[in-house]
Amino acid sequence: MSLILPTLLCLELILGQSIQAQKGGLPQPNITAHPRSIVPYGKHVTIQCWGPAEAGAYKIFKEGGPEPKEAKTSTLYIQIIELDWTGLYHCSYRSRELWSPHSAPLPVVLTGAYKKPSLSSMSGTVVASGDKVTLKCFLKFKFDRFILVKEDEFHTIQNQSATCQDSQCQAIFNRGPVNSTQAGTYRCYGAFNDDPYVWSRPSDSLELEVKELPDGSTRPTDLGPTQASRAQDYTVGNLIRMGVAALVLVVLGVLLFQARDSERSVSNAARTCAQRGQGTVQNVGAVEPI
Repeated sequence: MSLILPTLLCLELILGQSIQAQKGGLPQPNITAHPRSIVPYGKHVTIQCWGPAEAGAYKIFKEGGPEPKEAKTSTLYIQIIELDWTGLYHCSYRSRELWSPHSAPLPVVLTGAYKKPSLSSMSGTVVASGDKVTLKCFLKFKFDRFILVKEDEFHTIQNQSATCQDSQCQAIFNRGPVNSTQAGTYRCYGAFNDDPYVWSRPSDSLELEVKELPDGSTRPTDLGPTQASRAQDYTVGNLIRMGVAALVLVVLGVLLFQARDSERSVSNAARTCAQRGQGTVQNVGAVEPI
C-alpha cells in the first residue's frame, strides 16, 4: 500500500513531461552577438545560441536564408561581415528528439556603406534629470531613415523616417524625461528602406550628461494639452472655492459683530432700566405721608 502513492506520483510526472514535450514546451533559447550586432565593414562577429546544458544540437539561421544545418556547436563565426550576412537571425536547439521554439530575432547590421551624418542636441549636452532632450540627425544626402544608437546598448533606440528639405534630410529624436540611465554616448546612422540592415558610417559621438538636482528630485515634466487644461480648470475651481470661503468668513464676521453689538445694546438697555427702577424706588420711599 505504501508504494502506491509514490508510483502514482512518478507516473504523473512522466505523463506531464510527455504532454509538455508534445506541446513543444522546451524553453526558448537566447541569441547574442559578440562584440555587438552592429558590425563595421570588414570586421568579424560571433553569433551564439544559448540553450540548456542538455541541448544536443543547434541551428543558427538567417530569415530568408538557406535551410540551416544541424550542428554540435552553438556558435556561428562570421570572419568578415558582408552584405550577404546582414539580416535577422534566429536560433533553436534540440533536446532528445524535440526542437525548441525559435529565439527572438537578432538584427545583424553592416555599417560604413555610406558617408556619415551629423548628430546634434537641440537641448544642449548637459541637462537636468527630468528634462526632455531633442536630438537631430541630419545630412545633405537623401536617406530614407535615420537610426539613433546608444554606445553601451546593443540595440537600436529609435529608427524613424527622414524628412528632406532644401537638399538636407533629417530626423528628430525626442528622449525624456531623462535620468542618469540616459546619459552616455550617442551616434546616428542613415539607411535606405531597400537595405534596412546596411547603414552609413556612424556620426561623430555626442556625449549627453544628465545632472541630478541638488535635492535629488527631478524637474516636473511638461503637461500635455488635456492635462494642462485640466490643471487650469482645477486652479480656477480652487480659486472660486477659496473666494466663496472668504466671503462666508466675512459674512460670519459681520453677523458675529452685529450679534455682539446687539448683545451690548440689550445689556446697556437692561442696565439703564435697572438703574431707573432703583431711582424710582428710592423716590417713592422718600415721599412723606399726607
